[in-house]
Amino acid sequence: MELKYEKICEQILECDKNIRYVGIYDFGELYDKMRPGLKSHLSREETEMSLSQAVYRWSTRKKTADKIGKPIYALAKYEKIYRITIPIGGAGLILASVELDADVNQIVDKIISIKNENSP
Repeated sequence: MELKYEKICEQILECDKNIRYVGIYDFGELYDKMRPGLKSHLSREETEMSLSQAVYRWSTRKKTADKIGKPIYALAKYEKIYRITIPIGGAGLILASVELDADVNQIVDKIISIKNENSP
């Protein structure tokens, strides 16, 4: 699975210049890529902790799926970035951080398309 996740990270990072960072967290493993020349806002440990919390939040969203439908993505706006989370695989999550001046809805569509192309 590692090579596939590395490839997906690369494709996502290449699909839009406003994507700063992309990571895929699955089975306790983090596969990630940062846009060259940029500095991460979070340390690797902070990123992993944030992703494990996101996995938990995602599991709570699934509890209402029979009533409102399956969650497709979550979007949060912070003072410095947008943060997009999208499920992949059984319990994995794609996390992307995006510049504030980006067309975030267009980027979400691109990421979902890449995910779908690479998912069974």
